[in-house]
This record gives sequence, structure tokens and C-alpha cells, in this order.
Amino acid sequence: MSKAQPSNASHSPVTRYFRANDPHWHWLEDADAPEVRAFLEAANAQHAAWFTPLEPLANSLYDGHLARRELAITGLETALDHFTFYSETGAADDYPRWWRYPNGQPTQRECFFDLPKRAAGHDFFDIGDMALPPDEQWLAWTEDTQGDERFALWLKRLPDGEPQRLLDDIGPSLCWAEDQTAHGATLLFTRFDATQRPDSIWRLPLSWRDGTISSDTPARMFLESDAEFWVGIGKTRSKAWLLIESASKDTSEIHALPAQAPEATLECLHPRNPGVEASIEHRPGAFYRLHNQAGPHFQLDAISEAHALAGRADAHNAWQTLLAHRQDATLEGVDAFAWGLVVAERDHQDAQVYLRRLVLHDAPSETPLITLDEHLALPETPCSQLLEDAPHFATTTLRLREESFTQPPRWVELDLPTGERRVVKTQPLYGDLQPEQLVSRQIWAQSADGEQVPVSIVMRADLANRVENGQPLPTLLYGYGAYGEPLDPWFSIARLELLARGVAFAVAHVRGGGERGEPWYLNGKMAHKENSFHDFLAARDALVERGISDARRIVAVGASAGGMLIGTCINRAPNAFCAAVLDVPFLDVLRTMQNPDLPLTTAEYSEWGNPEDPDVATRMAAYSPLDNVTAQTYPALWIEGNWFDTRVGYWEPAKFYARVSQCQQGDAPILLHTDMDSGHGGASGRFKAWRDAARQDAFILWALGITSR
Repeated sequence: MSKAQPSNASHSPVTRYFRANDPHWHWLEDADAPEVRAFLEAANAQHAAWFTPLEPLANSLYDGHLARRELAITGLETALDHFTFYSETGAADDYPRWWRYPNGQPTQRECFFDLPKRAAGHDFFDIGDMALPPDEQWLAWTEDTQGDERFALWLKRLPDGEPQRLLDDIGPSLCWAEDQTAHGATLLFTRFDATQRPDSIWRLPLSWRDGTISSDTPARMFLESDAEFWVGIGKTRSKAWLLIESASKDTSEIHALPAQAPEATLECLHPRNPGVEASIEHRPGAFYRLHNQAGPHFQLDAISEAHALAGRADAHNAWQTLLAHRQDATLEGVDAFAWGLVVAERDHQDAQVYLRRLVLHDAPSETPLITLDEHLALPETPCSQLLEDAPHFATTTLRLREESFTQPPRWVELDLPTGERRVVKTQPLYGDLQPEQLVSRQIWAQSADGEQVPVSIVMRADLANRVENGQPLPTLLYGYGAYGEPLDPWFSIARLELLARGVAFAVAHVRGGGERGEPWYLNGKMAHKENSFHDFLAARDALVERGISDARRIVAVGASAGGMLIGTCINRAPNAFCAAVLDVPFLDVLRTMQNPDLPLTTAEYSEWGNPEDPDVATRMAAYSPLDNVTAQTYPALWIEGNWFDTRVGYWEPAKFYARVSQCQQGDAPILLHTDMDSGHGGASGRFKAWRDAARQDAFILWALGITSR
């Protein structure tokens, strides 16, 4: 690695704030030091000055985006046991208002939660969770007004009781027990340890009389002492059981207690076994377990409730196999209903998720358990088809959300007895670029080890004809590749502004993601992380070789762990891209993973490895973007960080900006912008988020040589 030197530009913040005794810029990690904020503000000023000529383009992108979408939105109505709930977002509002009416009486509508009013006066505002007790007459919620993902707990009587702040510094998730009486109920929540790891589940007994709220001291129900494990709380759709899950990236442990008796003793339904992940669902008389103990692609088993509660849940022969492990598909999730199960199943070959409906007997027995096994029909392939929340255990109508790279989201109600599909809502789309004017395709790129990597592309249909005639397109290439998260097809209205200007949008489905099931994830993590970088560069090359992308006009884009993917690739192949966008990027991999006091670090050992092992440290050092910045010609870089980010410290993008600025051998700009009011997810209000996206897109278009409005 070349020795870092200050930038030659005397006006650069990097020149002014460089410290010869700290060439790696570690001093930026001290958030309390005034010079840290001064450096970030100086970089923001440099960024703003450079961007000034592009402001008209950014405004045009922003205005075009707003013109294409429905700004006043009424959400779908959902009937619970007593009331029907829905949200409305005003055309000028950042946040929705929530409404309800007694079931079957829509004329008695009342607004019970006004988020624009609550958000007023806050630069950042985010709701972590909203939860209703069984009688649906109270609302508990968690809110974050800083962006650091530390939440306050609030409670109010519906519809217009005075909100009462009950607790501070807790996790976002809430869950009511089913023990409600006329005068109280029990609310469950999570708390953090010193590294902001959700390490405990707490029970909060609440009492109310005549709208007056009182609470007892919270009681801890569960504590997870292993620093690699996080805890969470949920309730089965049957409302019979509360489930407490403690899980690392590759191991699960699940306990249950009766939802009507939250003070009862926990029952372990799935004991901890290193490397074994599981999820649990329930129907009266039976528990269902999705797990990878029999193989990496998961299988589905059932056990009688009596056997599970008699302490036999950890006995292998007590479980009956419903869906056996297969080599060609991964079972990704299971939802239980009175009549059976819906299983999400990902086909490895075509990288497509299918929803599989299983109609079951009432409980495990000697007779065959499955009486019907069918896949739900897809409107097209590839597409995303998701099961929306279904609060009623006995419902025979499923609400599905469907979208693709070319089709905006629509919501469909599927009546299971008749098979009838009814579209209940489609996201409106206005303007000059409609779904029929777009085309999506998939190609396969050969990676360094011979693996075939899927690459999705969407473009204007008329430009697809030009590609066939040898006229490649400027291209945005997006990647993520971590935690097994798949980049399934999704529609974006903001993306239309780029497509309308002749840009192709491509997604590299690299290993480390989950697009081709569990094997795809496992072959892109830990010791196999190098595959992710090879795959992304192979995707770039395949786009050029197929004549889709102009080799001189490709911008790489990634966020968070995807920012690490992009950072590594531009270090290794800076000439492959004309520019890159790194949004809240994880760049200081080795140093961050060597600090167990930081949020997330210990929980990430099973994703990246523990650098206390010298071999792991060597492996990380080989790809960690900050450890591999060298004197070379870098492409133009747009680097984003957020001051309150607890997942990726603001100093990671800041240090990368400083190091690359010092080593830059060309004249392409290296730009850093730090949002001083946000956390990892960026702006909380939709209009600010859209404007931030328009500014990124203006940079992308500038880099691609498309600056006309």
C-alpha cells in the first residue's frame, strides 16, 4: 500500500484536516471531538459546491418522480376482530394518519393516530412498531426521533387519549399477551446491551381505569448472554403462544409460553444446536418447525402439541417430516392457518420464489398429514409474490403482493375455496413511461470459478431494439450480496427517471445473497466472501460482452454491505466503472470486526468471521476496502454517511473519502456527504428521501454523460 499523503488541493478538507501522526484517519471515530463535526461539515460544503451545477437536473428528477406517482395514498383496509384499520397519507405529508371504524360500520370512521402531528418539530422521526391489545382499544408504539435506533415506548387509549411515555432506550418491537382484562394487560418488549444488541425480553404489566394508565416495574423474562445472539418476541397467528427466539446468523433457539399466561415457565421447542437454524409455527394440536438440521436447504417437520409440551421437542423421532430436504430448492418461510400452511419455496435454478399451499389434517397422526399440496399461480416470471399480513387464523382468503422489474405493485385477494383472484389495489403510475414500454431480461455471467451468476436487466423496450443492433446503453449496476438477502424483482418509480433518459438498470445477483437459495448464501460468506467480488465484476463484464452496456459508461451502486462490495471492486478494478455510489457503506471491515464494543460486531462473526483468528484477519484484510486503498486512478465517487448510524459508523465512509482523496491519481471527484440528522436508513420523511435519491441519480446521470433535464 502506498503511503498516504494529503491532497494537493489546498482547499480540500482532506488537506486541511490531515494529521501526519494518524495517516489512517482513526481520529474521526471520536464523535465528541468538535474537529470531527468540522471535518464532516467541510466535506459537506465541498460536496455542495461541486454539486451546484447539477441542482437543476436533480430538481427535474425530483419533480419528474413526483409527477409519476400517486401522492395522496389510502392504504388497504384490514379488518381485525373488532375494528377495521387503514392509513391515509396526504399529498403533502411525509407520514400517514391511521384510521379505524367498527367492523361493518364504515360511516363511523375516526382518526386515532396522527403521525404528521407527532413528527412535527423533529428532523428525524421513525415508528419502530405499533401494537394493539386484544380489545383493540389501546395503542402501544415505539418511536425514534434521532435515528440511532433507540426507541421510546408510548401508550394511549383509542381514539383520542393522551399519549403517555412509559419507557426509553428500548428496542423497536412490541407484542401484547392475550391476558387482557377490563383493567389491564401485559406488553412485551426488548432491551439492548451496551453494544445495542437486543439481549433481553421484558414483561410490562399495565393497568388502566377511566383512561388513566399505570405500570408495574418491568420484569425480565429472558436474557441472552452470548454476544453473537439477538433476541426477538412474537405471537403465533393462532394467538395461543408467545415465541421467544434467540438467534445468531446461523443458529436458533426458540422458547414458547402460553399467550394467556405470560408469567408461565418457558418451554423450549427448539434447543440450541450450533449451525442449526429454525422457525416455529402453531396450529391447535401441533407445532411446525422449519429447520436445516437435515440439510442446508431446510425441511419442514411437525410434532404434536402434547409431545412438544412433554419435553420431547428435542427428540428427533418425535417430529414427523412434512416436506423433506431437497437439493434443488430452499424452504424459506412458513405461515400457519387453521386449514394448513403456506410455505415459501425458492427454486435454485430459476431464482424464483413460489408460495406453496399445504392443506393438513388437524394434528400429526399415523395417517398422511398433507391432503393438498399446490403452488400458487404467478402472474409472470420473474416476479415477487409475497403473502401480506393475514391476522385471522381461520381465513380462507389470502392477500398477496405482486410486482416485477416492469410491473408496479398490486395487491390480490385469493379465495382458496374457489381459486378466484381479485385485484384490490394497483399502485397507480402516471407519465410517459408505462409498464408495456419496459422490458426485463436475465443473462448469466460466468464467474472466476466457473459459477453462473444471474444478472437482471430492465430497460426501455425501444432501446432493447437498439441493443440488438449493436448500440450498448449507459448502465447502473447494483449489488448487495450479504446475509442471504435476495434481490428479488422490485419496481421503482424513481428508477423510471433514469430509464426514461436511456439508462439500463442491472442487478448482479452475487453469491452471499439468497437469490438461488441457501447454497448461494453460504458460498458468498466467511471464507467464501471472495466469490461476491468475482461475481460482481463478472456481471459487469457479461453486460459488456453481450452488447447491453457501454464499457465506458457503467456506474456501480451499493448500500451498507453492498457498499463494501462496491468499495472492494473499485479498489481492484477502478477502470471497470466510470463512477460509483457507496451509500452508508461498510468499508472498515477489519478494524470494525476487531472492536467487539461496537454495535453489531459480535453478532456479525458468523457472517464475516472473528478476526481474533489470524487466518480470518488475513482474509478480511485482503478485501476490506479501507485496507486496500492504493495510489491509482479512481472513478468518480459519491459516498454517503449518516451521523446517527449505529450499524455503519459515520467514520467509515468519512475515512474512505479521506484515504481515496489522498491516493487519487486522476481528476475524477471524490465526494462525501454526511446527513447530520439521520441514521442507517437515511431520511425518515418520504419527500426528503426522494430528494436525496434524486441527487444521487443526478450524480449518476452526470457520470454517464447525460446531463440534459
